[in-house]
Amino acid sequence: MAVYTQVSAEALASFLAGFDHGELVSFKGIAEGVENSNYLVDTTAGRFILTLYEKRVSVGDLPFFMAMLEHLATDGNPVPRALANRDGVLIHELCGRPACLIEFLHGVSVSQPTAAQAYAAGAAMGAMHESLAGFALDRPNTLGPAGWQALLAQCGDDLDTIAPGLFDRVSTALDGVVSVWPDRLPRAVIHADLFPDNVLMRGDTVGGLIDFYFACTDIRAYDLAIMHSAWSFDDRGERYDAAVGDALVRGYADRHPLSDDERAALPILAQGACLRFLLTRAWDWLNTPAGALVTRKDPLAYWRRYEAYAKDDMFA
Repeated sequence: MAVYTQVSAEALASFLAGFDHGELVSFKGIAEGVENSNYLVDTTAGRFILTLYEKRVSVGDLPFFMAMLEHLATDGNPVPRALANRDGVLIHELCGRPACLIEFLHGVSVSQPTAAQAYAAGAAMGAMHESLAGFALDRPNTLGPAGWQALLAQCGDDLDTIAPGLFDRVSTALDGVVSVWPDRLPRAVIHADLFPDNVLMRGDTVGGLIDFYFACTDIRAYDLAIMHSAWSFDDRGERYDAAVGDALVRGYADRHPLSDDERAALPILAQGACLRFLLTRAWDWLNTPAGALVTRKDPLAYWRRYEAYAKDDMFA
């Protein structure tokens, strides 16, 4: 989450007048994340999230995301649905951006998850994948291996302003990962961004899974590898917590069993996940607009993770 587009109190009050969810009491921008503009909104009827979709999210993809969330919620997964206005419309325009009013889910995002929390989160992903087996829609992953190569080219030698020699190191790593990418593994719709800040915990129980705007059709086990890379290291990517990593995989597999081929592919899938997030973080680092209320994230934290996965099999 982040704030790129500023919304006035008057514009938000007018927007809310089209819903049956009370009158505006207060609102504030949410700085976490990097993709869309988000506000925490309190009304006389309760609390909601307002999301304005920025350039990386195509308005044409929004019906896919809304249908996915409705499917998951109907199947009992703790996800936030978009709320319709009095005319039954889910997707609106506010301050020149596509916008949705979204359910607020209770819980906190943990910065240092325990093994018990990781187990619960892994199981929640497994349950989500189980539900999505019955979801009929499809969305290509624009941030798959071809997208990584395009991002590398777009960042170019500017990567070396983040760390000397980074462009050459990433280019070599990317060539190696793409050459052995396990394309034939089972595919399905995946979250593709289930970091700790996208999981709301209530103690050791998952209260919510949020931010589905990278969701796409891709290798199902890749979703688990992304999650493992995000949950199992400290913020700087310097310290690996084996108890958390093992619990995450165990929780997932207890709910949605992994095949032998999927388990064997997890190390290379995790290396790919690290390169994907290194490159998108690097792009944002180099291109975040001045004055945006957004917390930039360190690309090198994912290079350190990549090096750790390339050196050791953490799934053995």
